[in-house]
Amino acid sequence: MTDFPSPEPLLAALPSSLRAAAARRYAEHGPLLYGRLAAVYGEQPGFEQWYAALLATIGSLMAVRPAGLLAQDVRRAAEPDWFLRQDMLGYCAYASRFGGDLPGIAGRIEHLRTLGVTYLHLLPFLRARAGENDGGFAVSSFDEVDPALGSMADLEALCGQLREAGISLCADFVLNHVADDHAWARGAMAGDARLRRFFHVFPDRAMPERYERTLGQVFPAAAPGNFTHVPAMEGWVWTTFYPFQWDLNYANPEVLGEIAAALLRLANRGVEVFRLDSTAFLWKREGTPCMNQPEVHALLQALRAIVAIAAPGVLLKAEAIVPTRELPAYLGGPGTPECHLAYHSTLMAAGWAALAEQDTGLLRAVIEGTPAAPPGASWLTYVRCHDDIGWKILLDEAQGDTGRLAAVARFFHGEGGSYAAGVPFQSGLATNGMAAALTGFETAEGPRARELALRRLLLVHGVALAFGGMPVLYMGDELGMGNDHGYRDDPQRAHDTRWVQRPVFDEEGLARRDDPDSWAGQVFRALRALVSERRGCPALAADVPRAVLPTADDALLALARGDHFLALFNFSERTLAVSLTALGAGAWPGHGDVIELAPWAMLWLRR
Repeated sequence: MTDFPSPEPLLAALPSSLRAAAARRYAEHGPLLYGRLAAVYGEQPGFEQWYAALLATIGSLMAVRPAGLLAQDVRRAAEPDWFLRQDMLGYCAYASRFGGDLPGIAGRIEHLRTLGVTYLHLLPFLRARAGENDGGFAVSSFDEVDPALGSMADLEALCGQLREAGISLCADFVLNHVADDHAWARGAMAGDARLRRFFHVFPDRAMPERYERTLGQVFPAAAPGNFTHVPAMEGWVWTTFYPFQWDLNYANPEVLGEIAAALLRLANRGVEVFRLDSTAFLWKREGTPCMNQPEVHALLQALRAIVAIAAPGVLLKAEAIVPTRELPAYLGGPGTPECHLAYHSTLMAAGWAALAEQDTGLLRAVIEGTPAAPPGASWLTYVRCHDDIGWKILLDEAQGDTGRLAAVARFFHGEGGSYAAGVPFQSGLATNGMAAALTGFETAEGPRARELALRRLLLVHGVALAFGGMPVLYMGDELGMGNDHGYRDDPQRAHDTRWVQRPVFDEEGLARRDDPDSWAGQVFRALRALVSERRGCPALAADVPRAVLPTADDALLALARGDHFLALFNFSERTLAVSLTALGAGAWPGHGDVIELAPWAMLWLRR
């Protein structure tokens, strides 16, 4: 192997007008790209030829990148921290539930702009497996939109409309697996030896049984085990999630090459952010849980380098639902950048746990255990999403006390007189439900109970907005939408309680968002005001240092951002008297030493 291959295959595929920029980018990012790929694949026969072909593919896709996107690449490359500003706000929704289809999403742009959204994550909209498809995450084609949602032309049009409104589109990009009716799987079942190598296939149960000794199970109730017998394959296929989702074999470099090309094709359609689904599972190693393996990070760093060369205006976001100690690796480090963003799932879960326990111990432990992100990267913070809240993610912070986490789960499942109206998921150590349902609106009787539910809803959102990173709102939370139990009547969804938090967008609530007497109007006004306050506070940019101040009351969280911002959160039903002197926080304009915090209230201080 050479020390560092020439960029000639990359440059040869480009028009002369793009070659200088590509050469500069390759000089900067090529060494990491080659180094990571050589470490994973370098001993395989034909590696150098494969690498040259990969560069040619990258060049050919960069060559057809639309002029407007190329110009945006240049602007963003010159301002690499563009997405770390305090005015960035995400919003996540299913296209079908939010706007009906992709053209219908355009009709929601005014609502998004009013809320202050700059980043729209549409959950899976690519063509998915017919029938059961894990909410669209069983992808049948990376190059087609689900026909029920529109076409690739509709996608390009929507991307343009959003970009004009200052909103970047984020798409799910499933890295770990494809559907069993994807062209690669169909070809493998038809006897194509090349495509068979795209998957993990075993002739009998011998090796699967050895792997199973150390593997966990994602859906132990609905889809137990990690391997599925497929008669057409005459063997057992690795299926970490559902039997119809076949894990890709990243030990085969062809897989990475095809995946990288598919991602760049979507980027050329106008997608600006990719949520890389199931990143932790990409590499398999016997004797391990087959999660968070070193090769996973090598491959993600290679993808980051590819994007930095061909489409530097694009962001990569890691969906790695792992303990706090495992999270920083997904952002990389100085000189080895990985994903631009990573979901901070433990922060989300700890915020909810603080509500249940009226104790911020777990939340403080998560914040204190979160290191500063490397340059050009940050956390994605959120309150709810389309998925469950898995309480086991907090086992480290809870010092292995599953009983404590089980009590939190029971609270949110409405036990013991709780105000919450969540729904158990699988083993019961996971919870589903819309944020308003979990904070007490569905069980609230009378104005006072609704006021307290609203305070709790704002409290958990306040943590996500003040922590530092890219906060993302979940569809309907800005209107206080509740649970949707209609999934129980759908045979393809009845087994999956996650559908309780996937309602159709509330048109009536939207129509009343400006009505101060309606629940939707009260939530929208309060949350919008919080977002507006954040936007005007430079101390809440992602790269400003954070610190948790020691407090005498476990129900109080005191979060400082630099020297000019302090947030006080009361995670209890009690009124708290907070001494700023005792906190060591100094003086704050307009406030004396002692501040009274009402039950479930928060206060943001600036100086």
